[in-house]
Parts: sequence; structure tokens; C-alpha cells
Amino acid sequence: MPRKLFVTTALPYANAPFHVGHMMEYIQADIWVRFQRMQGHEVHFVCADDAHGAPIMIAAEKAGKTPQQFVTEIAGGRRQYLDGFHIGFDNWHSTDGPENHQLAQDIYRALRRQGLIAERTIEQFFDPVKGMFLPDRYIKGECPRCGAKDQYGDSCEVCGAVYTPTELKNPYSTLTGATPVMKASEHYFFQLSAQRCIDFLQEWTGQPGRLQTEVLNKIKEWFAVDEHGHGALSDWDISRDAPYFGIEIPDAPGKYFYVWLDAPIGYLAALKNYCDKSGRDYDALMADPALEQIHFIGKDITYFHTLFWPAMLKFSGRKVPDRVFVHGFITVSGEKMSKSRGTGISPLRYLELGMNAEWLRYYIAAKLNSKVEDIDFNPDDFIARVNSDLVGKYINIASRAAGFIAKRFGGALSGDVGVEGLSVLDALRAGCSDIERLYEEREFGKALREIMLLADRVNEYVDQHKPWELAKQAGQDAVLHRKSRLSCASRRCASPTRSARSASTRSASTST
Repeated sequence: MPRKLFVTTALPYANAPFHVGHMMEYIQADIWVRFQRMQGHEVHFVCADDAHGAPIMIAAEKAGKTPQQFVTEIAGGRRQYLDGFHIGFDNWHSTDGPENHQLAQDIYRALRRQGLIAERTIEQFFDPVKGMFLPDRYIKGECPRCGAKDQYGDSCEVCGAVYTPTELKNPYSTLTGATPVMKASEHYFFQLSAQRCIDFLQEWTGQPGRLQTEVLNKIKEWFAVDEHGHGALSDWDISRDAPYFGIEIPDAPGKYFYVWLDAPIGYLAALKNYCDKSGRDYDALMADPALEQIHFIGKDITYFHTLFWPAMLKFSGRKVPDRVFVHGFITVSGEKMSKSRGTGISPLRYLELGMNAEWLRYYIAAKLNSKVEDIDFNPDDFIARVNSDLVGKYINIASRAAGFIAKRFGGALSGDVGVEGLSVLDALRAGCSDIERLYEEREFGKALREIMLLADRVNEYVDQHKPWELAKQAGQDAVLHRKSRLSCASRRCASPTRSARSASTRSASTST
């Protein structure tokens, strides 16, 4: 039966251009979406800029611009990346759009009616030099769990612990270097620790197929309580004090939603904006029990998408995600990407050099699987795979026959491939179900290996019948036409880029 899918990727923060890590996620999701469309399914594929938060406010201030001007300029540069790499989003929006303001406030009100919003006076770090409360990401110190140095104020990149900034040891402000002081402030909390939230999340995460095994194992650690009393789900501080660039909390002057509350709501806002522009009924679509809500995200934001996000949706009376697909990072020659070390890859520079976007799409796809594993971009391996697989195998099939088809037969294929040719085509078609299954499971690397094995078989057929020699023999045109047809037909049957391009001719720029 045809499926109805609502698919998103993580929202990029609107403070910088895309890097290759963004493109890896978009390529992965785009291939999966195009495959679903090839299967006849209805897909709504959207994304948006994550436009709020103190980092953007501070960056805009340094640039002498308003936050709105700053994020608008960043958003204006997105299209060249998406078009350049054939990323086919149906809509690209912003979390600063009116839809997100309305939805975020509506969800907050619903959670409040459910008795899941609490008000507490907290002691919060304040930068005495800058004169503002410090967001988590502008406080660094030693992790209270493992002791790792220079960790941010909300989570440790070394051990994965999640904590409050006041738990950091030896904290300092990354804005001024000053030692922050404690200052009282009234804050709002989403009570994730409520037993009904815990019960729901244990049931939701335990549904078969909802999450990858590695992700589920990590979540079980977050549910557990260690010997120090850490690890159990705790309430989530969802408010920030002015000055702050974000969405105001209803009936709370000077208070704004923490960016991580309104950012995932941006998925819904992007879909609503798309529905409004295309004449669709957003409410009816979201109320359809057949609709599957699917998120592609990086492993660093698993906590927010598998705990806070589904709980927010559930207790505000909305549809919860059906699946969350988590992937690893991309490294360069085995090293973490770093501009200062020269190990970063600029997607735009890649295109400016005249490099084919399909080469990078293919290379990334050939590395991807359904696990939460990092993948590595190695320049030498990249060149070898493109030359060996795409040029030496896939393109080679058509290039050995296209000339004959064009020059001798007016570009028209023969209606017959012969008994032997039909046997080869049958073998190609027999592999379709396994390849379809692998695409569905996001095992792109395995799918492409299967496709390249089929390409090898077709090349063996071409080598065996040597159409270039048939072309020199008088009276062999019919045979040449038949043998050449198989090369072109088999390339369509076993196209390694078919799920990346052929499902739709529409541009990625339709709504960016």
C-alpha cells in the first residue's frame, strides 16, 4: 500500500554556511526520500534554519546587524548548496517564521494545561563583564562526571553526560574569560522527570524499529540511575532571560523559550508553511493515522530528539515521531574536521572547482549504513572509487554502446535483446528486491555493492560479444543493435544513482 511520509533532517544553525557534515545528512535523507517516491509513496520532505539563540544574537551584534538581518543573510546562501548537490527538499523555512512562533506557544500552553510546566527560582551563571546571564554554550569548565576539561555547560563531548552549567567545575565565560557569578532568576521547566513522561518514553523507545539498537542502548543508560544518583531523567529548563533572540513565553515578560524547545517545533512549522503555500490541509495531514513522521539526525543531538521531543509532542496532544534515524559524523582522512588544521571540506568550494556533485553523492552513499557509525572521506579513496565504480563500471557500460546506438540507429533501441541478453536482464531484475530492501533499510553501501556486481555482469556480457568488432562486420547491424540495447537497458535497471536522481526531475530550489 502507498505510504504517506513526513521526513525531516536536523535544522542547521543559522550562524554559518553549510559544511560537508550537513551535506552528508542531506544526501542520506534525499536518497531515501527519492527511493520512497520511486516506490510510489507520498513524501513531504522539509527543513528550516534554526534561527534563534544567544550565539546568533551575539554574532549579529559583532557584525553590526540585527539578528533577523543576520539569519536572513545566512539563509540566502543555502540555495546554492542544495541546488548544487541535488537536494530535493519540498520546503525550506525558518524557526523565526510566524508558524513556529504560534506552534511553540501553543505547545507550551498545552504542556502547561497538562501540569508539566513548573516555575522555579534558580541560581544561574552571570557574566559580570558582559552583563548578561550566560547560555550553556558560553560557559566552559570541567565535566562533573569524568573531569574532562573545556566542556560546554550542558553536556560533555567526552563521556556524553548531560548536566546543568552550575555543575561544571572551574567554570569560565567564553565571551570574556571572566569567572561567572551566581545570580537568581525565575525559570520555567518541562517536567520530564514526571512518572507519566518516563512511562511514555520507555514505551515509545521500546517500540520495535523505532530506534537503532545503539541508540536504544544509550537511552537505557539515561533512564538508569548510577551510584551517585546521576542519569535519571531530570526536568528541562526551557526558559532564558532577556536579552535573548527567540520566541517569547506567553504571559512571562522578559522570558524566552530556550532554542532547543522551539527548534524541533520548526519541523512542524516548515511543514505547515509548505502546506499553506501548496494548498494542503496541514491539520488534516497531521491527523492522518497513516502519516509516518521520520527524522534524520546526527548522533550529537540524540538526547533532544528521543526524549524531550517525543514527550513534548505526546503531552501537547500531537503526533509523536515514528522513527528517528541517527547517523555518525564524517571525518577527513581519519581526523575530525578542522578549519585550522586544513582538514575541513567546503561543499561550495568543491562545486566551484568544477567537481561533479554526483561523485560526492555516490562516495558518501557508498560509505553509509544504518548504524550510528562515523564515515571517513579519504581523497585517494574518493578518486579510486569514482574512477573504478562510476567511470570504470557504470558509465563504461553505456559508453561502449551509446555511440553505435546514436550513429547507426538514430538513438532508438532495438525491441529485442535475444535469448542470451534476456537471461542477463532477468538476472538484473532478480536482484531488484534485495536492492530495494537495502535502500529501505538505509544500507546504501551494501546496495551499491550489489549494483556494482550487476554492472560487472553486464560488462562481462559486453566483453564477450565485443560490439566494436561487430560494427566492423558487414551485415551485422541487427545483431549489433540487439547487443547494444542490452547495455543501455541494463544501465537503467542497475543504476547506482537512480535513487539519488531519477525519481524526480524537480529542482531542489522549488522552495528554498
